Amino acid sequence: MNRFKTSKFKNTTPKVAKRDGWINNVRAGSFSCQGNHIKASSKLVVFQAEQAGGGMLGLSSLKPGSDGQWTVAHVSCHSDLMTDMDFSPFDENLLATCSADAKVKLWRLCDPEMEQPNSPEVTLQQGQDRLELVQFHPTASGLLAVGSAKTALIWDTSRQDTPLAALEQHRDQLQSLSWKKDGSLLATSSKDKMLRVFDPRAQLTPVQVRPPKTNKDSRVLWTKDDLLLTTGFNMMRSQQVKLWDSRQLSKSVSSLSLGTSISDVFITQGETVIDCFEVSTSEPFLTQVSHCLVDSSTRGVAMVPKRALDVMSCEVMRLLQLTDSCIVPVSYQVPRKHSGQEFHDDLYPDTAGTTAAMSAEEWWQGGNKQVEKVSLHPDKQPSSPNRFQLDVSLQGPSRGCSASSSPLTTPSSSAAASRSPSTTSGLSSSFLPSPSPSQSTKAIQNLLGPTSKFRHIQGVLMHKDTHITNIRCLNLTTPGECDGFCVNRERVAVPLSISGGQIAILERSQPGRLPETSMPTIQNSVNVADLTWDPFDTHRLAVAGDDAKIRVWQVPEGGLKEILTEPEMVLQGHTEKIYSIKFHPLASGLLVSSSYDFTVRLWDLECGEEVKVLKGHEDQIFGLAWSPDGKLLATVCKDGKVRIYDPRKSTAPVKEGPGPEGHRGARILWVCDGKFLLVTGFDNLSQRQMSLHSADSLSSGPLATTNMNVSPSTLIPFYDPDTSVVFLTGKGDTRVYIYEIVQEEPYFMDCSSFNCPQPHKGLTFLPKTECNVRDVEIAVGLMLTKTSVEPVAFRVPRVKKEFFQDDVYTDTAVWWEPALTASAWLSGINGQHKKMSLKPKDMTPASEAPKEAPVRKYLPSSVYLEEKTDEQKKEELLSAMVAKLGNMDDPLPQESFEGVDEDEWDD
Repeated sequence: MNRFKTSKFKNTTPKVAKRDGWINNVRAGSFSCQGNHIKASSKLVVFQAEQAGGGMLGLSSLKPGSDGQWTVAHVSCHSDLMTDMDFSPFDENLLATCSADAKVKLWRLCDPEMEQPNSPEVTLQQGQDRLELVQFHPTASGLLAVGSAKTALIWDTSRQDTPLAALEQHRDQLQSLSWKKDGSLLATSSKDKMLRVFDPRAQLTPVQVRPPKTNKDSRVLWTKDDLLLTTGFNMMRSQQVKLWDSRQLSKSVSSLSLGTSISDVFITQGETVIDCFEVSTSEPFLTQVSHCLVDSSTRGVAMVPKRALDVMSCEVMRLLQLTDSCIVPVSYQVPRKHSGQEFHDDLYPDTAGTTAAMSAEEWWQGGNKQVEKVSLHPDKQPSSPNRFQLDVSLQGPSRGCSASSSPLTTPSSSAAASRSPSTTSGLSSSFLPSPSPSQSTKAIQNLLGPTSKFRHIQGVLMHKDTHITNIRCLNLTTPGECDGFCVNRERVAVPLSISGGQIAILERSQPGRLPETSMPTIQNSVNVADLTWDPFDTHRLAVAGDDAKIRVWQVPEGGLKEILTEPEMVLQGHTEKIYSIKFHPLASGLLVSSSYDFTVRLWDLECGEEVKVLKGHEDQIFGLAWSPDGKLLATVCKDGKVRIYDPRKSTAPVKEGPGPEGHRGARILWVCDGKFLLVTGFDNLSQRQMSLHSADSLSSGPLATTNMNVSPSTLIPFYDPDTSVVFLTGKGDTRVYIYEIVQEEPYFMDCSSFNCPQPHKGLTFLPKTECNVRDVEIAVGLMLTKTSVEPVAFRVPRVKKEFFQDDVYTDTAVWWEPALTASAWLSGINGQHKKMSLKPKDMTPASEAPKEAPVRKYLPSSVYLEEKTDEQKKEELLSAMVAKLGNMDDPLPQESFEGVDEDEWDD
């Protein structure tokens, strides 16, 4: 009796939204591609927008604003036709796009009313082949299936260089691909009339292949369990829907013909009909539920995620129909008694949540974890940010995406949590409180929490006259523990990809285009693992090599005039390749290094010998940093621990605590006068994060942690002790995150980030004396690109720049002069840097600027009139009229005229 069974969805009714519920101001773009033309997350909807070349993305919110209208924004994503797009199932703001320009890009989108990103978070490119399709993995974070002309690629976004796998080539154009719901298999359809099922981790050839049956385009979609749904055409050119068992593709399980059309059923491009089917694992396998007629031709259709449905109205599905000029919502509702009052749990089984089950690497190693399911019951939904808070945040001068929000995950810091009060679930935006015009600025600031005086900091790329250009053969594969290059106030050292570990030395006093002829270089003889300038000698460069040796080079006065082949000294003691090297901040000639032999060694350059060997690490040492007073040394290790050493007292760590969980890399530095440790690294889902640890209570774990984004490169921090501002960016990034660090909650205070015009290969900073205090510059860095070194100034906007901003410029440490020698420090002597003022002699401190006389602000006249009696008002009005007419004592001209006699009136 199965064929007579009744479906709970049999009376499902499609309801096309009224015109005031449409998203207008849409101009749909080109559709000469295989992928989706519209996609939706639980908050946003994106579509291909009209533009010459086709690389424009349209963006709107799923719900209207408080005025009942939708805002449509645009993002220029690609230089060529954008062919497909897909939202991450674990991040409603993360969108992947692919294009005919052979690139896949990951974008962190904002509310349409805010400024959209001008650069992607991640860019993937393997070759020059046009890319057609992109789809996120359903269970693993940061994993994509990408369809090129004739093959499918499996890509881990944290490894940007090459994909994990390239599946066997199809004989013709790849038309669609679809992941199985558990993420174990991938199905593809092709113009060669074949349906293939791949197991990407076991073998690159298809597990099952269906013989050719149709002669036109087709699409494929995983449905329940092992069932595959395909659409295409039969030999009579009628649209056909078929259901297949992926374990046996020789014959379809069920088949339906719908009629003759020139378009594909999934996209229904050019049609005014949307058909809805129910798929079952038993007969009847395919049952048509509804046949919906719409007003306009369809250019594309997107399904809204289950989490965004109105479950109290028994809405079981919502489609977004893209037309030439608008987006039309079509809601499918099941008629039920007490609709709008009760939750019908038989219609809404638990659905996949938004937390990834594993990382891409775990999946590739054979993991088969499934995403934890969540209930759609309104009372069981997590609270969402209060719209009042979001509205207030838009009133500031900066309307771009917040730097603190993670591009690939929700911020997890305690600071973020404290600034996100929950609101009552189920309320629409029109019922949420809105800011009152009478609220004072102070009240609004109290609602938003503390803010940084550097929150509007601006990064400015300096004039091209200051750039060093035409750098050739740059080494782009330096280890993750290396910053990529190093600078001091006089020169720049850049590793080259030329054999022999050559290093170019560029003089900052000689900007401009480098000659086409070969330049003199340092011949390090082995590949560079890390390099650093001596902070007290602008001519001394220390270079760690792959051969476990450290070579110290002396650059001649005025720079290199000829090839340098002989180092000043060679330090040898490590038994494995060196990770990183750092000079002591106070003692001259004292160097520290870490190595693959899991040791940290101290070197005295005065005698060229090893003086200390620190032990206790159980795995790779990701980073190390000296404390500001030079007494302690901190390290962060791949074994997930942060350690503090007192090298003069013990070779074992004196303190130890938990560090980043991820194993991709990490950095560490001391902040807030050595009271805290700032650590950047990765979490267990390969998302970049930043955490703050108390140096006194290291074992208790981080005080605050915030997630940033997903990228294979470690965030490299630079800290300015004068302002407590930290700059963070990674090699290959286009964004510099900026925070002010405070010693109490929220610990991290967001500042405006800086977006680079192109991905950089490194960013390092110059001494504070290089800052132009007249422009209120608090930091100046040098950014390395593929072919140039470009200065970037970070400035704080101030109104009265004619005064020295002494609240920003405290006396700074003269850290480029040594406080003691290496031998003195090793004997137990401590020192400290001298301090100097950055105030020019001709500038007056802002704190001593003359106070301006307060300007009296008069209230409107209506305020004064309301405080007076009616008689006073009359008197003031009469006086005003008299004043307007002039002096009453002066006779008017008509008073001198002679009038008529009284007896003349009688006539």
